Amino acid sequence: MTAPFAALFDMDGVIVDSNPYHKLALIRFCEQHGYHLTDDELRTKIYGRTNKEWITNLFNGQVTPAQLRQYADEKEALYRELYDHEVRPVPGLPAFLEDLAQRGIPCAIATSAPRANVDFTLAKTGLARYFPVILDESFVDHGKPNPEIYLKTAAAVGYAPARCLVLEDSIAGVQAGHAAGAKVLAIGTTHSAAELPLANLYAVDFRGLTVEQILAGAFAS
Repeated sequence: MTAPFAALFDMDGVIVDSNPYHKLALIRFCEQHGYHLTDDELRTKIYGRTNKEWITNLFNGQVTPAQLRQYADEKEALYRELYDHEVRPVPGLPAFLEDLAQRGIPCAIATSAPRANVDFTLAKTGLARYFPVILDESFVDHGKPNPEIYLKTAAAVGYAPARCLVLEDSIAGVQAGHAAGAKVLAIGTTHSAAELPLANLYAVDFRGLTVEQILAGAFAS
């Protein structure tokens, strides 16, 4: 029997509450290169974007492909170093993933992060077995809020976007899921419900979250 929906997970802020460490790594990276960003600039110009996009914007387009790779590797290595001993799944996620698995609901990761960060996160959390399909930044040309990552991930799991639940935490990510035609569950690690009006559902974390709630709140017609 086909599952009622497929679950497409963003990673940072959804699988792990890593954004504080990304923020710290970004601040340190930017300061090392002479830039001082406000919290609002980080939220609106960097979070949810690919490294290619935000680095290009940060340096006003004055980066070569080689410099882009160097800067991206520098920032991500700094992030992994800072976060290494603090990685934990978002509360309630392991039990929620096991519930999805028991019901045969396919899960995938759709992230703007590089594959090295995905492997790091899954190794540290022990959740790799739940995600047979993974699309990282190398699969897309356009970062969120462009829906490309979610359209491609929906195709990869074999479900129409309208039968997919996108799990997101960022404004750009929720916009991307909505633009893809998917239902969106916003996880409250980064924003309040009022800041994510396009989401079909909102949960602070995964504790107590059930498939029945999702079906009733997002897929009822």
